[in-house]
Amino acid sequence: MRLLFFLLLAASLSAQTLEVTGEVEKPLKLTLADLELLPHQTVQATEHGDEKAEFTGVPLYQILKAAGVPFGEQMRGPVMSLYIVVSANDGYQAVYALPELDPLCTDDPVILADQRNGKALDAATGPLRMVLAKEKRHARWVRQVVKIDVRRAAK
Repeated sequence: MRLLFFLLLAASLSAQTLEVTGEVEKPLKLTLADLELLPHQTVQATEHGDEKAEFTGVPLYQILKAAGVPFGEQMRGPVMSLYIVVSANDGYQAVYALPELDPLCTDDPVILADQRNGKALDAATGPLRMVLAKEKRHARWVRQVVKIDVRRAAK
């Protein structure tokens, strides 16, 4: 019985996808296995209750770059009106401006974490969680991320 439970859990986690939509050249549906192939970064962060933890995951700009969102020297002019909305499994959403994600604009990485202290995220927070290591409030640390939508600010 226990083995069946773990097999079903593993199947549901491997079926988990991250959808990248909106103002992108190439809409994506990424599995956890797909995300494992992208470069990862580890950051130190303080969670609620002042507990320090180490989070590992894909820098968000890497995922957006794979979808064709311009970064670096291409981030100018009309691109500056793009922003993203990150959505959780339960409908919770948070907004991020593109310059917040670009390593040429900031030294504060924003990652889509899949690990905490070297272990996979628990079911309450994962399998994917936004981590902004230097933010004091964690309102944009979206848990159970399922979608990233790139949008353009209205004129």
